[in-house]
Amino acid sequence: MAVRLKDIARDLGISTVTVSKVLRGNSDVGDKTRARVLKRMKELNYQPNMLARGLASGKTYTVGLVVPDLVHPFFAEFAKSLSGELRKTHRALLLASSEEDPVIEMQEIRTLLQRGVDVLIIASCQAVLKNFYELGDNRTPYLLFDRNFPHLAANFIGNDDVVVGEMATRHLIDLGRTRIAHIGARYSSPAFDRLRGYRNALAAAGLPADEDLVVTRERVEEAGDLVGNAMMRDLLKLKPRPDAVFCYNDTTAIGAIEAVLEAGLRVPEDVAIIGCGNLRYAAYLKVPLSAIDQNTTELGKRAAQVAVELAEKPQAELKCIMIPPKLVARESTVGKRRKRTPLNA
Repeated sequence: MAVRLKDIARDLGISTVTVSKVLRGNSDVGDKTRARVLKRMKELNYQPNMLARGLASGKTYTVGLVVPDLVHPFFAEFAKSLSGELRKTHRALLLASSEEDPVIEMQEIRTLLQRGVDVLIIASCQAVLKNFYELGDNRTPYLLFDRNFPHLAANFIGNDDVVVGEMATRHLIDLGRTRIAHIGARYSSPAFDRLRGYRNALAAAGLPADEDLVVTRERVEEAGDLVGNAMMRDLLKLKPRPDAVFCYNDTTAIGAIEAVLEAGLRVPEDVAIIGCGNLRYAAYLKVPLSAIDQNTTELGKRAAQVAVELAEKPQAELKCIMIPPKLVARESTVGKRRKRTPLNA
């Protein structure tokens, strides 16, 4: 016979409501009680009937995620972390890619809404956005991720990208670089804010902001390495050429490094390069990549927590969650570090 919630509640001497709250991921249950319930569920191999729960509650226990590119490591890592956290509350994640096309993005959002997702999480590629509810759905709560639209009264989770730009550029300045370029994106809040942070750091150091050293392109997520390579080749044509580059993301930085090496130059001796994202394989590249770590795993976990709360309380108070970035310096900026000689050598 199938195990029921009231069976678990009876075994533990608690109410069925409490067991149900643990199953839904509600935050108003104590850690010890939650652990006991989850342990008993595992012992009994409890499998919730999601169809029955959905019919009873009017929910589908699904969360929709729309990102510019599912193959891009940053969004893939975020989706992995998000899905893992949602799994703890027996929710499923439905994925969609906009391919950095605003029209496709709206099509994918409509599809997810038609499937009845309880919450939408969106990293939008729209240049200007008035309201997602223009699509005809004013009931499904949504959470903006990575790409913010400050004029919208909406939940948001991401990084302070002005700080990201300042941190990366200041690192290059601290290394003695004075002709620092920026390979950037267009039409998104991270692009605008990282560029602003770059300029802020130059101004604080008394360095000129040479607009010839700023190059931007579209579609830096889907084809970042190719775009970064092409933009770096353009920068290398300048006289004098830059001695350092802050790249919008890690994939553009990988392409930029390849362009420098193809030109017969050295990284970082001739051109120091830093990216943003801190991909899990960044330390194993031909030239290990310095990067601003966006703490993608934590972004996914916190996004899941907000999504669960929105699913239970769609009218909950709006949240703006900023996960602090951190600098990870590797050979692409600081060069090879000498190994310490043992004292007894």
